[in-house]
Amino acid sequence: MVIVAGFGCRAGATTDAFAAALAATGVSYVDRLAVPVDRAALLDAFAHEYGVPLMVISPDKLSGIATPTQSPTSLAARGTGSVAEATALVAAGAGARVTVTRRISPDRSVTCAIAVSGSHA
Repeated sequence: MVIVAGFGCRAGATTDAFAAALAATGVSYVDRLAVPVDRAALLDAFAHEYGVPLMVISPDKLSGIATPTQSPTSLAARGTGSVAEATALVAAGAGARVTVTRRISPDRSVTCAIAVSGSHA
């Protein structure tokens, strides 16, 4: 089983905001972190600190991914209802499912969702 924390974020999101969003999921272990490619630099320090690989996902892989929650802002900007959920699903690979829908950091700059799959994508 692969457990992925997918993130969506605003420009300027901090390591503390990523940590808070992940903590809000209630999940204590993940195999990898994932984020859209244009936000990878923001999550890189957190991934290094957390000690897990960072997967970067291209925008074309996110567009059209069906997600359990729907944000009109995310839909307009990325073509999916939740960047965090879509990113987690793509990074988890075939047969993935969202187990924790998007959670939002207290400063509202980062969302995090958890997806799992039985394959090693």
